[in-house]
Amino acid sequence: MIDVKKLRENPALFKDVVRRRRESVDIEEILRLDEQRRKKIYEVENLKKAKNRLSEEIGRFKKEKQDADEIIAKSKELIGRIGGLETEVKEIGEKFDRLLLWVPNILHASVPDEDAIVKEWGEVGKLDFEPLAHWDLGEALGLIDLKAAAKLAGSRFVLFKGLGALLERALVSFCLDVHTREHGYQEISPPVLANLECFIGAAQFPKLVLEMYQCKDDPLYLIPTAEVPLINLHRDETLTEDKLPLRYTAYTTCFRREAGSYGKDVRGMVRIHQFDKVELVKFTSPERSYEELEKMVGDVEVILQRLGLPYKVKLLSAGEMGFQSAKTYDFDVWAAGQKRWLEVSSVSNCEAFQARRANIRLRLKNGELGYPHILNGSGVALPRVFIALVENNQTRDGRIAIPECLRPYMHGLEYIGG
Repeated sequence: MIDVKKLRENPALFKDVVRRRRESVDIEEILRLDEQRRKKIYEVENLKKAKNRLSEEIGRFKKEKQDADEIIAKSKELIGRIGGLETEVKEIGEKFDRLLLWVPNILHASVPDEDAIVKEWGEVGKLDFEPLAHWDLGEALGLIDLKAAAKLAGSRFVLFKGLGALLERALVSFCLDVHTREHGYQEISPPVLANLECFIGAAQFPKLVLEMYQCKDDPLYLIPTAEVPLINLHRDETLTEDKLPLRYTAYTTCFRREAGSYGKDVRGMVRIHQFDKVELVKFTSPERSYEELEKMVGDVEVILQRLGLPYKVKLLSAGEMGFQSAKTYDFDVWAAGQKRWLEVSSVSNCEAFQARRANIRLRLKNGELGYPHILNGSGVALPRVFIALVENNQTRDGRIAIPECLRPYMHGLEYIGG
């Protein structure tokens, strides 16, 4: 949620944000509703003061045993007008609040209008033979079964089996162990269903409603990322600055409808409805949030470097960033079998945007109340990391070399296949 006071003081800033992000919310309409509501609230307050004065007169007239019928009639008229205006205030306020949910976060000054590569790591194209894509290699080695997944749930699902299921589980355990033991995150295992308030607080609703799976008979939604429950751990709470930063990590299955993506990435498991992800979330003081953002970028780099996956880090442009983010880095890894880069992580600083929406306050050291800054990142999204591992680590004789960091989780295996 944006700062409404800042919107009133500098509407041009928000109009520019909407333009650069290629959004369509009407800032002028929001300001008009805000002014209209404030005027009517002022009118209600004045009428209530007038009614209170009439009530005092009625009491005095009755005490003096004078006829108060005329004053009583005026008081009843004011009560009716007040009730009508309060109904209008409520209706305008609801419309104002709905529109405000569509206003994106402001942008950090460093956000460009074109994506910018800020770092590259690893060697691309080192295989001296024509590599297979994961859908061929994975099925040949019995790691995945896309036909069985389609039989069970339809298209855009994957079934891991045998050593493929073990490799997926190994990736989860490896990521969680590194983030908890080395990077200082506390592990959380949250529900994968959440209520609407969670999605509003995390700024997933209403912007991403078409991407969400909703339960038919209960007011719950399947989460598209563990960011949703992790942020809402502190909804309607007041944190204290001396306890920050708070660092959480969670492994969950995630669910996305991928609405509008049909025809894209139809083969394999690049774009699927259900996938595993290890998420990172931080609550920080405003002064340290960008320092913590860079640390979170480093946390993701550790994972990818130990897995030996070539990657590049992009500073996203205004038009490509998530609705709630003030600044975002994307990580793309190289997949040799498809000869393409695949996004495996986004690391973002959302500043106070989500904290305002979730009513998470911060008691500063000087006693004043503010809002914490909230950061999130994928640490990492596993299907595409699985793809890159399988495609990049294949050998000429059809095996897959297991990265050394995963071997303790794979019962000591060095290769799959052969």
